[in-house]
Amino acid sequence: MMEKETRRGYVPEDEREFYQASGISLLKRAQEEIFWLLERGYPIKSASVFVGNHHLLSERQRLALVRATSPAAAIAQRVEKLVDQEEMLDGRTVCIDGFNLVITLETALSDSTLIRCMDGTVRDLAGLRGTYRLIDKTDEAVRLVGTQLEKRHVGRAVFYLDAPVSNSGRLRARILELMEGRSFETVVELVPNADVILEKEELVATSDAIILNHCKSWINLASDILADQGNVQRHLIDLSDVTRIMDTKK
Repeated sequence: MMEKETRRGYVPEDEREFYQASGISLLKRAQEEIFWLLERGYPIKSASVFVGNHHLLSERQRLALVRATSPAAAIAQRVEKLVDQEEMLDGRTVCIDGFNLVITLETALSDSTLIRCMDGTVRDLAGLRGTYRLIDKTDEAVRLVGTQLEKRHVGRAVFYLDAPVSNSGRLRARILELMEGRSFETVVELVPNADVILEKEELVATSDAIILNHCKSWINLASDILADQGNVQRHLIDLSDVTRIMDTKK
């Protein structure tokens, strides 16, 4: 049965808050101020509340800034562990943060807002909070993952899905079905907490900041896929200009 057409992560107010030049200019100015506070020891939550209140930002704008902005030391650490996009992964195992990756790609395919962040990752604003259902974009998102993994010559892909999240079993079944016949082995694990496992692994595909801070190495899989899919980047808001933001440290 065909899934009902759904725009994952779409909010009408984004047209004003993210897509107009005035909205982007405001976000960048607020990001500089948040970064200035982070570099002086303020926690991201406190910094985003203070700056958000000053600029009268919406909750969604504040969420975007929290996801996009990181301290310089954290960015450097993550970049150091990043495996280059051009490096082939001949026969190696990639560990995938399943919901994190699939939801980001579903959001892109829905032409909804995505944020390119200071650490180079692409993050969504979908905010599903433990609830998930397959949509009409899910199959295409999974196929894009498979194509990119074949391009990198992966030997094995292990998807980790949080079992408590609704419809995790259905997504597991779809991934296994859609990956059948690919050049690599596919495993999908339903686990109590995917983050705890992924934090200890290497070649992790995720944009989750906490996982990136702790894992041994990672690949920027969502960003790499979107780079090959120019038609789904219309609403990719670029808040990644580290050079511009670093100037605010002075």
